[in-house]
Amino acid sequence: MKLLIHGRNLEVTPALREYTQSKLEKAIHHFGEMVKEADVHLSVAKNPRVPHQTAEVTVFANGTVIRAQERSQNLYASIDLVANKLSRQLRRYKERHSDHHHSPGHSASATPATEEVLEEKSIDGSLLEGKEPKIPSPGIRRKYFSMNPMNIEEARHQLDLIDHDFYVFKDSISEQLQVIYRRKQGGYGVIQSKE
Repeated sequence: MKLLIHGRNLEVTPALREYTQSKLEKAIHHFGEMVKEADVHLSVAKNPRVPHQTAEVTVFANGTVIRAQERSQNLYASIDLVANKLSRQLRRYKERHSDHHHSPGHSASATPATEEVLEEKSIDGSLLEGKEPKIPSPGIRRKYFSMNPMNIEEARHQLDLIDHDFYVFKDSISEQLQVIYRRKQGGYGVIQSKE
Protein backbone atom coordinates (compact mmCIF):
# COMPACT_ATOMS: atom_id res chain seq x y z
CA MET A 1 0.00 0.00 0.00
CA LYS A 2 1.24 3.46 -0.89
CA LEU A 3 1.01 5.76 2.15
CA LEU A 4 1.40 9.54 1.96
CA ILE A 5 1.54 11.52 5.22
CA HIS A 6 1.29 15.32 5.21
CA GLY A 7 1.44 17.77 8.10
CA ARG A 8 -0.22 21.17 8.35
CA ASN A 9 1.07 23.57 11.04
CA LEU A 10 3.27 20.78 12.39
CA GLU A 11 6.38 18.82 11.52
CA VAL A 12 5.79 15.15 10.80
CA THR A 13 8.48 13.57 12.97
CA PRO A 14 9.73 10.01 12.36
CA ALA A 15 7.95 8.89 15.56
CA LEU A 16 4.64 10.45 14.40
CA ARG A 17 5.08 8.96 10.92
CA GLU A 18 5.80 5.50 12.38
CA TYR A 19 2.82 5.70 14.77
CA THR A 20 0.47 6.77 11.97
CA GLN A 21 1.74 4.07 9.64
CA SER A 22 1.41 1.30 12.25
CA LYS A 23 -2.15 2.36 13.20
CA LEU A 24 -3.30 2.54 9.57
CA GLU A 25 -1.66 -0.74 8.63
CA LYS A 26 -3.45 -2.38 11.55
CA ALA A 27 -6.79 -0.80 10.52
CA ILE A 28 -6.36 -1.80 6.86
CA HIS A 29 -4.77 -5.20 7.52
CA HIS A 30 -7.91 -7.24 6.69
CA PHE A 31 -8.65 -5.10 3.62
CA GLY A 32 -5.13 -4.99 2.16
CA GLU A 33 -6.14 -6.53 -1.15
CA MET A 34 -8.61 -3.67 -1.77
CA VAL A 35 -6.58 -0.70 -0.57
CA LYS A 36 -3.87 0.49 -2.92
CA GLU A 37 -3.24 4.02 -1.63
CA ALA A 38 -3.87 6.08 1.52
CA ASP A 39 -3.44 9.83 1.90
CA VAL A 40 -3.11 11.16 5.47
CA HIS A 41 -3.34 14.81 6.53
CA LEU A 42 -2.39 15.63 10.12
CA SER A 43 -3.02 19.18 11.29
CA VAL A 44 -2.94 21.35 14.37
CA ALA A 45 -5.21 24.40 14.76
CA LYS A 46 -3.30 27.69 14.40
CA ASN A 47 -5.17 29.28 17.30
CA PRO A 48 -3.62 28.08 20.60
CA ARG A 49 -6.96 28.64 22.37
CA VAL A 50 -8.57 26.06 20.10
CA PRO A 51 -6.82 22.78 20.93
CA HIS A 52 -8.06 20.87 17.89
CA GLN A 53 -5.68 18.37 16.34
CA THR A 54 -7.07 16.65 13.29
CA ALA A 55 -6.28 13.41 11.48
CA GLU A 56 -7.88 12.97 8.06
CA VAL A 57 -7.42 9.84 5.93
CA THR A 58 -8.49 9.29 2.34
CA VAL A 59 -8.24 5.72 1.08
CA PHE A 60 -8.58 4.54 -2.51
CA ALA A 61 -10.16 1.07 -2.43
CA ASN A 62 -10.82 -0.57 -5.79
CA GLY A 63 -11.51 2.80 -7.40
CA THR A 64 -13.78 3.99 -4.56
CA VAL A 65 -12.82 6.88 -2.31
CA ILE A 66 -13.33 6.30 1.41
CA ARG A 67 -12.65 9.23 3.73
CA ALA A 68 -12.53 9.51 7.51
CA GLN A 69 -11.73 12.49 9.72
CA GLU A 70 -11.43 12.81 13.49
CA ARG A 71 -10.42 15.67 15.74
CA SER A 72 -9.47 15.80 19.41
CA GLN A 73 -7.16 17.65 21.79
CA ASN A 74 -4.36 15.12 21.21
CA LEU A 75 -3.00 14.22 17.76
CA TYR A 76 -2.23 10.62 18.74
CA ALA A 77 -5.81 10.21 20.01
CA SER A 78 -7.09 11.66 16.70
CA ILE A 79 -4.99 9.10 14.80
CA ASP A 80 -6.44 6.27 16.93
CA LEU A 81 -10.00 7.50 16.37
CA VAL A 82 -9.59 7.93 12.61
CA ALA A 83 -7.99 4.46 12.26
CA ASN A 84 -10.98 2.89 14.05
CA LYS A 85 -13.46 4.85 11.94
CA LEU A 86 -11.64 3.90 8.73
CA SER A 87 -11.68 0.22 9.71
CA ARG A 88 -15.47 0.38 10.28
CA GLN A 89 -16.03 2.12 6.93
CA LEU A 90 -13.87 -0.43 5.07
CA ARG A 91 -15.76 -3.29 6.76
CA ARG A 92 -19.08 -1.72 5.71
CA TYR A 93 -17.78 -1.25 2.14
CA LYS A 94 -16.55 -4.85 1.94
CA GLU A 95 -19.79 -6.26 3.38
CA ARG A 96 -21.88 -4.27 0.95
CA HIS A 97 -19.90 -5.53 -2.03
CA SER A 98 -19.85 -9.14 -0.85
CA ASP A 99 -23.62 -9.13 -0.07
CA HIS A 100 -24.70 -8.31 -3.65
CA HIS A 101 -26.74 -10.90 -5.51
CA HIS A 102 -27.45 -13.64 -2.99
CA SER A 103 -29.06 -15.91 -5.55
CA PRO A 104 -26.99 -18.87 -6.79
CA GLY A 105 -24.96 -18.30 -9.91
CA HIS A 106 -24.69 -14.56 -9.36
CA SER A 107 -21.74 -12.68 -8.00
CA ALA A 108 -20.96 -9.03 -7.56
CA SER A 109 -19.07 -7.47 -10.42
CA ALA A 110 -15.58 -6.39 -9.44
CA THR A 111 -14.96 -2.68 -9.16
CA PRO A 112 -12.16 -1.81 -11.59
CA ALA A 113 -8.93 -0.34 -10.24
CA THR A 114 -8.27 3.35 -10.77
CA GLU A 115 -5.60 2.60 -13.38
CA GLU A 116 -8.02 0.51 -15.44
CA VAL A 117 -10.66 3.25 -15.41
CA LEU A 118 -8.11 5.87 -16.43
CA GLU A 119 -6.89 3.67 -19.30
CA GLU A 120 -10.46 3.12 -20.54
CA LYS A 121 -11.57 6.74 -20.44
CA SER A 122 -8.81 8.99 -21.57
CA ILE A 123 -9.46 12.71 -21.40
CA ASP A 124 -9.54 14.35 -24.81
CA GLY A 125 -8.03 17.81 -24.90
CA SER A 126 -6.81 19.92 -22.04
CA LEU A 127 -8.80 20.94 -18.98
CA LEU A 128 -6.82 24.18 -18.88
CA GLU A 129 -7.09 25.17 -22.54
CA GLY A 130 -8.64 28.62 -22.97
CA LYS A 131 -8.60 29.36 -19.24
CA GLU A 132 -6.61 32.02 -17.52
CA PRO A 133 -4.93 31.13 -14.24
CA LYS A 134 -6.45 33.11 -11.38
CA ILE A 135 -5.86 33.13 -7.68
CA PRO A 136 -9.10 32.16 -5.98
CA SER A 137 -10.56 34.50 -3.42
CA PRO A 138 -9.70 33.61 0.18
CA GLY A 139 -11.86 30.92 1.70
CA ILE A 140 -12.77 29.22 -1.58
CA ARG A 141 -11.22 25.88 -2.34
CA ARG A 142 -11.87 24.34 -5.74
CA LYS A 143 -11.86 20.64 -6.51
CA TYR A 144 -12.01 19.11 -9.96
CA PHE A 145 -12.88 15.49 -10.62
CA SER A 146 -14.58 13.37 -13.23
CA MET A 147 -18.10 12.17 -12.46
CA ASN A 148 -19.27 8.80 -13.60
CA PRO A 149 -23.07 8.65 -13.90
CA MET A 150 -24.80 6.80 -11.03
CA ASN A 151 -28.22 6.28 -9.55
CA ILE A 152 -29.41 7.75 -6.24
CA GLU A 153 -28.68 4.56 -4.26
CA GLU A 154 -25.05 4.53 -5.46
CA ALA A 155 -24.74 8.21 -4.58
CA ARG A 156 -26.16 7.56 -1.10
CA HIS A 157 -23.60 4.80 -0.61
CA GLN A 158 -20.80 7.16 -1.70
CA LEU A 159 -22.08 9.78 0.75
CA ASP A 160 -21.84 7.23 3.56
CA LEU A 161 -18.27 6.36 2.57
CA ILE A 162 -16.82 9.86 2.30
CA ASP A 163 -17.98 11.17 5.68
CA HIS A 164 -19.35 14.49 4.34
CA ASP A 165 -22.78 16.08 4.72
CA PHE A 166 -23.43 16.06 0.97
CA TYR A 167 -22.33 14.39 -2.27
CA VAL A 168 -22.53 15.84 -5.81
CA PHE A 169 -23.19 13.30 -8.57
CA LYS A 170 -24.32 13.00 -12.18
CA ASP A 171 -27.64 11.15 -12.47
CA SER A 172 -27.38 8.11 -14.76
CA ILE A 173 -30.82 8.71 -16.31
CA SER A 174 -31.05 12.48 -16.75
CA GLU A 175 -27.26 13.13 -16.93
CA GLN A 176 -27.86 16.19 -14.71
CA LEU A 177 -25.82 17.14 -11.67
CA GLN A 178 -27.63 16.47 -8.41
CA VAL A 179 -26.74 16.79 -4.72
CA ILE A 180 -27.68 14.21 -2.10
CA TYR A 181 -27.42 15.32 1.54
CA ARG A 182 -28.14 14.13 5.07
CA ARG A 183 -31.20 15.78 6.62
CA LYS A 184 -30.99 16.99 10.23
CA GLN A 185 -34.28 15.21 10.98
CA GLY A 186 -32.83 11.97 9.61
CA GLY A 187 -32.86 10.44 6.18
CA TYR A 188 -31.59 11.98 2.96
CA GLY A 189 -32.57 14.75 0.58
CA VAL A 190 -31.78 15.34 -3.10
CA ILE A 191 -31.34 18.72 -4.79
CA GLN A 192 -31.83 18.84 -8.55
CA SER A 193 -32.58 21.51 -11.12
CA LYS A 194 -36.19 22.14 -12.09
CA GLU A 195 -36.90 21.86 -15.80
